[in-house]
Amino acid sequence: MRLEYFQMVDRIESLDPDARTVRASCAVPEQSPIFEGHFPGYPLLPGVLMIETMAQTGGWLVLAIQRFVKMPFLMHVKEAKMRSFVLPGQALIAEAQLLHDGSGFAVVKASISAEGKKVADAEIRYGVVAFPNETLRATMLDTARKVGVPKEYYDAA
Repeated sequence: MRLEYFQMVDRIESLDPDARTVRASCAVPEQSPIFEGHFPGYPLLPGVLMIETMAQTGGWLVLAIQRFVKMPFLMHVKEAKMRSFVLPGQALIAEAQLLHDGSGFAVVKASISAEGKKVADAEIRYGVVAFPNETLRATMLDTARKVGVPKEYYDAA
C-alpha cells in the first residue's frame, strides 16, 4: 500500500466477472506518516482506510466489468463494521462481490481478512459515470497494469 497516495490495492489476485468477484492482496506498510498520528505509540490502520481498501477492491471489479469505459466513484457506505485492529506490516486480503450494476450505479459487498480472520466488511455503492477526463482514464489504465488487472479487461480500452 501507498497510504499517502491512497493506493490501497497492491495486487489483483483473481477477478471473475462471471461470478462477479474480485480478490486482492494489500500489504500494510511497516512505516507510514499515517501511523505517527494514529496512534502515537500504538499504530493502527484507520478504519476509514479499511473502508477505502474495500472500496478500491470493488472499484477494480466495476472498472473491469465496464471495460474501463466508465469510472466508479464512492458514493455510499452501508453497514461498515470494523471487527479487529489492523497493524503495520499485516498482509490483508480484500474481496468484493458485485450485487448490482446498472442505472448509473453499482453496489458491492466487500470484506477484508488478515491471517484468515475477517477484520472489516461493508456494502459499498458507487456512482458509475463516464471518465471526467482522459488523464484520469490513462492513470487508471496504467495502475490496472501495475496491480495486475487481467489484460483482457482493458486491452481494447
